[in-house]
Amino acid sequence: MKNTLFTLVPAFAFAMGAWAQVSPEILSERHAMLRLEHNGKYLLLPVEEKQENAHIRVVKDNQLVNTINCRLAVDKVDYYVPYEVHEGEILDIAFAANSRYTGSIKGFTCWNKMQYTDEFTEKTTEKYRPDYHHTPGYGWMNDPNGMFYKDGKWHLCYQWNPYASYWENLSWGHSSSTDLLHWTAEPTALVPDALGMIFSGSAVVDKENTAGFGKDAIVLLYTSARERQTQSMAYSTDGGKTFTKYSGNPILTADIPDFRDPKVFWNEDIKCWNLILASGQEMWIYTSSNLRDWKFESAFGRNYGNHGGVWECPDLMKMKVAGSEEEKWLLICNINPGGPFGGSATQYFVGSFDGHEFKCESAPEVTKWMDYGKDHYATVTFDNAPDGRCVAIAWMSNWQYANQVPTLQFRSANTIARDLGLYSYNGETYCSVKPAVEMDAARGKQIAAPAARCEIVLTLKGDAQITLKNKHGERVTMVYDEEEGTFDMDRRRSGNVSFSDAFPCVTSAPTNGKLRQVRLFVDRCSIEAFDADGKMAMTNLVFPTEPYNRIEIKGKAKAKVYALQ
Repeated sequence: MKNTLFTLVPAFAFAMGAWAQVSPEILSERHAMLRLEHNGKYLLLPVEEKQENAHIRVVKDNQLVNTINCRLAVDKVDYYVPYEVHEGEILDIAFAANSRYTGSIKGFTCWNKMQYTDEFTEKTTEKYRPDYHHTPGYGWMNDPNGMFYKDGKWHLCYQWNPYASYWENLSWGHSSSTDLLHWTAEPTALVPDALGMIFSGSAVVDKENTAGFGKDAIVLLYTSARERQTQSMAYSTDGGKTFTKYSGNPILTADIPDFRDPKVFWNEDIKCWNLILASGQEMWIYTSSNLRDWKFESAFGRNYGNHGGVWECPDLMKMKVAGSEEEKWLLICNINPGGPFGGSATQYFVGSFDGHEFKCESAPEVTKWMDYGKDHYATVTFDNAPDGRCVAIAWMSNWQYANQVPTLQFRSANTIARDLGLYSYNGETYCSVKPAVEMDAARGKQIAAPAARCEIVLTLKGDAQITLKNKHGERVTMVYDEEEGTFDMDRRRSGNVSFSDAFPCVTSAPTNGKLRQVRLFVDRCSIEAFDADGKMAMTNLVFPTEPYNRIEIKGKAKAKVYALQ
């Protein structure tokens, strides 16, 4: 990200001047308290990922104001995360019963390595941090959430753990961009509360003040996750800089365990708001006139598509079919597990929607995948996108190994933005996926060889094999078979693949016709392949020892390599 609010480096590279050792009050062999001094804006918490979570209760004026789970360092420090200090707070820290340590709790590494500071270095030693994909400045990230466009800015919220680089303490981080490539960190949008952690959801621009928060207020609907999952609301009257939680939360409840990820949109056809959310292995649809009171309308999904896992993160939108004036509805359904190559993936359905009920036009047994790579999940679109566009972003990882990928100060990136559409092929309607038009403006001068960040344009005239490689013998091989109508990507020798048995793989996509041009977007840890006409998309992570700097082509293909600005 550009201009990130915080960027940390791992312990072995961190240098902030003299350490200010804290003085904990030891209560038992597993329990300590720390009174925070107001001699720095932040307290750096040392994290050791092999440990179990320490449970931290934040107390002020005898009141519990926050709870945090963090793997505080016992033996060594992997990296640091910041805690914003408020005068008068006490951290009440309970360690897991089976923590590994040498000697007593007094000797835990964390006490010697905690430091107060007013700012962070902007250096980074993370070799796999992408250059032009959105990432958090630090910590864990999964699903993109609360996405909207307003006043020339794209706003992207995301599932975020600010206290370590693994899934926990879910909040909504927030970034903004004017070009969908360079992202600026914004203040945190939502933090956990008494109703639970903040799971996925969406944002809308309430242009007509239907909710009563003001004209053009930004309204967030999200899942509050505790023992059960309920739906809550927050709003912003300053263009998305700050958000206030609605005092009447939760606004929607149900007696089922998996009930989450509300996607809201204004349906001009019925002059009403629609909400679609995931309920087990179905999508439930609601209507409302004011974003507060919701009426259940129908359910979709039983016996349709893939049911290999839990359905999550839905989206629903109307668009024209390419080459015609016909309009159809696209229902996005993310699923984990059950993807075509294991783990998480994005399936979709095409059909009709009258504001109350969605009807799929394909046979129930038909499954359509939006992206045939291994690392494309939680796809959702921006509200209020200009020119009626449907602009989507997905989480670029897979639940099979997301917590194990070889990064430290951050984990996970998002895909580049994509423009979605519809097209017909052999009697079926499919979702087209193209790089967002903003990627065209990012293309720079033609260069001689692949680089850490580049776009490669392949012109195909038949069968071809394209290999990206480096001097260490690490390679990614892509094969286009025109007769079979398939495009494959092999990352089994792509670099570091040892962190998970599920990572080395070959992914294969149907091309729905002949490919004539393929665009490859290469960043430090990813390759995204797109048919220029939108008929095929494939997203895969890679972790080479050094960037691929050679391209080898066999067959009927030519390549041009471009720098990305």
